[in-house]
Amino acid sequence: MPSNLTGSNSTTIPPDAHRNFPALIFGILLIIVIICGNLLVCISVYTEKALKTTTNYFIISLAVSDLLLAVLVLPLFVYAEFQDGIWSLNMSICDALMTMDVMLCTASIFNLCAISIDRFIAVNVPLAYSRKHVDQRQILLLSGTWVLALAVASPVIFGINKVPGRSQSECKLEDNNYVIYSSVCSFFIPCPIMLLLYYGIFRGLRKWEQSRKAKLRSSMQISQKLQEAAGVTAMAPPLAGAQPPPQLPPAIKCELTHVNLHPAKERKLSELKLEELDQDPDTDQAVALPPDPNLDRNLDRNSSQPVPAVAYSNLRPNQELRRNKINRRERKAMRVLPVVVGAFLLCWTPFFVVHMLGAVCDMCDVPSGLMSTVTWLGYVNSAVNPIIYTVFNTEFRKFFKKFLPRCR
Repeated sequence: MPSNLTGSNSTTIPPDAHRNFPALIFGILLIIVIICGNLLVCISVYTEKALKTTTNYFIISLAVSDLLLAVLVLPLFVYAEFQDGIWSLNMSICDALMTMDVMLCTASIFNLCAISIDRFIAVNVPLAYSRKHVDQRQILLLSGTWVLALAVASPVIFGINKVPGRSQSECKLEDNNYVIYSSVCSFFIPCPIMLLLYYGIFRGLRKWEQSRKAKLRSSMQISQKLQEAAGVTAMAPPLAGAQPPPQLPPAIKCELTHVNLHPAKERKLSELKLEELDQDPDTDQAVALPPDPNLDRNLDRNSSQPVPAVAYSNLRPNQELRRNKINRRERKAMRVLPVVVGAFLLCWTPFFVVHMLGAVCDMCDVPSGLMSTVTWLGYVNSAVNPIIYTVFNTEFRKFFKKFLPRCR
């Protein structure tokens, strides 16, 4: 057992104290991975134009909180773990450590919550969403995450940890009421809100997907009828005094693009799959619908003029096309963000559950080994996020592949 120094706020470690070298090695490696990974995320958004989006600015905020955690919190935590959990430094440093730990952990989850709010607006109100420029709402979200995180951690700064009979050999949050308060504010309130927002996002994307496919089927049917009508008009001889065909309704605006007919290479519209016409709206390319091969053989005998084919590009109004572009991008971005949230919950839920259990249950004796394990698991999350970006996000992966060879 360590002996407390009288008249001092530090503890002397006896020479025969156990040294936890595996914790030291793992801690140093973890700090290096966190710093390198999150620095790469920051550099990629700063230098790569394609990555300068509002969503990635929130990810930068998340990466900054992870970087600060690796620089300000983890070295002292690893030092204490190396000494088998015994705190040998000044207790003022311990209070500063607890403040930064609570604030940065809270900032991480608040950043994820802000990302889910931003994604919810982008999916459900896409026309009011700015993807390239940070507007007032997004600045408010970004600044609010850090202000609220500081507010949650501020009681430690003002001395709530200075309780009578405090052990000088242990660095922890001493007030159980504050432990409950910080856990509720940092985790148990934001997480359900975040999960509900992501449920709303997935529901909105699914509804958009169903609507898009229904409109695509309708467009294919209209295009097929117009092609058949165009083919019949091309084969029929002109009648004396015949009235010109009626114009299309205003709701159906099409571009007519002339195509050369090659019966061996073309298929009927009815044989096309829906996915073949589901082009990425970002390309803004028209999809020319192929004509009937039998119609082509008849035209070869009667006319050398090509048959106009209906293009798919302008079947939707420009405003709706912009909405579909935004939603398509959000659907791609959503592949990585739920994984980030899932990893965060997997890493931090055990910590907050064990932490809360120790505060509300006076009869429960939480083993120090269990508390140490769940704390390590929580810190590992700061190293996981950059790895998730490289695996699931194409733009980040492209930058990392391009950037890393330069460092060799």
